[in-house]
Amino acid sequence: MTETVLTLGLPTRQRAARRGELARTLRALARNRGAMLGLAIVLLLVAVAVFAPVIRPHDPTDMGVGGRLQPPSRAFPFGTDKFGRDMLSRVMSGSRLTLLVGVIAVGIACSVGSLLGLAAGYYGGWIDTVVMRGVDVMFSFPDILIALAVVAMLGPSLRNAMIAVGISAIPWYARLVRGTVLVEHQTQYFEAARALGAGHTRLMFRHLLPNILPPVLVVATLGFSTAILSAAALSFLGLGAQPPSPEWGLELSLGRDFMQTAWWLMVFPGLAIAVSVLGFNLLGDGLREALDPRQRRSG
Repeated sequence: MTETVLTLGLPTRQRAARRGELARTLRALARNRGAMLGLAIVLLLVAVAVFAPVIRPHDPTDMGVGGRLQPPSRAFPFGTDKFGRDMLSRVMSGSRLTLLVGVIAVGIACSVGSLLGLAAGYYGGWIDTVVMRGVDVMFSFPDILIALAVVAMLGPSLRNAMIAVGISAIPWYARLVRGTVLVEHQTQYFEAARALGAGHTRLMFRHLLPNILPPVLVVATLGFSTAILSAAALSFLGLGAQPPSPEWGLELSLGRDFMQTAWWLMVFPGLAIAVSVLGFNLLGDGLREALDPRQRRSG
């Protein structure tokens, strides 16, 4: 009878504690001006991406809607490119690709890395050794070099660039989750659940996984900015998005031959990348402070 009560009461207490922690986190996040600015930038990026087909002035691939290399004006606020395409429409449409890159790349890195780290930290032994030695090998190479190698094997395209960026970030999540699992292994709630006979699947996904989500969420938010920059770098090198795709890194590559005569071809896509990265970085830093109890007490 006692065991049944404890088994039923343990998840209930955990859910109540998580709700209280979520409320405190949201209050701390709302007090952080930098995080609110970052959230506003991210929401604006999402809104532009969602409604771009409706609010953009022209189709981003239509040639000759304006004069060739026309400077910013009332008719074309961001000017036109060498094919007479509206740069404002291309920048707005590029936000959809930017969010897609972030979601796919971070999704690959977060899911695969978290599962590897969870298995390594929980089971230990040879599984931990194999996973962490593989992580150490990947950490010995720069992320962009791993991404370049993957794209070289798969071929240049935006889809392959997203896969490459995701694979290059897997070690960060694997190491973070493994370390968090090793800490959670020593907690009383985990020992109690194991003593009550919880199986491996329940221990990993019902008890450990919810408690490793906060740090993973922070890294994933910051990872969006890294994914945006890496994908833009690959597209700039001709290994990511291909013409006529309105991807921001590709726009920078297409505009570099006109830096002195048509500055707007690089300035506006570059500003779009910079503002988007700034938004995700501010939001990620704010989440990190809000999820840290020590930061909340000092604030």
